[in-house]
Amino acid sequence: MMNRIYSNWVYGGLLAGLLMLLLMPLLTLAWSTELKLFYLTLPIYMLHQYEEWDGDRFRVFINNHLGHGKNLLTHKAGFVINIFGVWGVIAVSLYLAFYEDLGYGLIATYLVLVNAIVHVLAGFVLRAYNPGLITALILFMPLGIYTIYRVNFDSDRAFQYLGIAIAVLIHVSIMGYLLRRRKQLNTNAQ
Repeated sequence: MMNRIYSNWVYGGLLAGLLMLLLMPLLTLAWSTELKLFYLTLPIYMLHQYEEWDGDRFRVFINNHLGHGKNLLTHKAGFVINIFGVWGVIAVSLYLAFYEDLGYGLIATYLVLVNAIVHVLAGFVLRAYNPGLITALILFMPLGIYTIYRVNFDSDRAFQYLGIAIAVLIHVSIMGYLLRRRKQLNTNAQ
């Protein structure tokens, strides 16, 4: 059963994301605009993940471009990265923004923006489409930029730095994992 979940989580995410968008006016009615924008990062990210992962596109893309055809990014790793490293991080940042300080919501915002920048840079480097590029441009960039404009450094700058640091750390950790795995697979092949 877990192998089916590892391979198909994105479809549940798409449906959950659409439902979260549909219920947003009811769930967030009394929230500030900033909290609503932070909330939007999760369903918008779920739509982005559908563009990336439908038909296993992103995993195949990574395995072909970075893994040179080897199974660098497994279904299980993709699941763990996206469920815990995206959904979990955004959920924690929303709870912290709601209960502790609004500034914690910037973790979700910068996660979206850093991911968008990675997709755009990959597009320039490869001079080609990469799975997730379209939603990174039309959803992530406007949402992230507007959210930062709306928050407009009203929160302590430390939250800006924290959001950037966590988003960059997550993406660097993923790349580090992929590079270690590639080295391991190359060593095992010799």
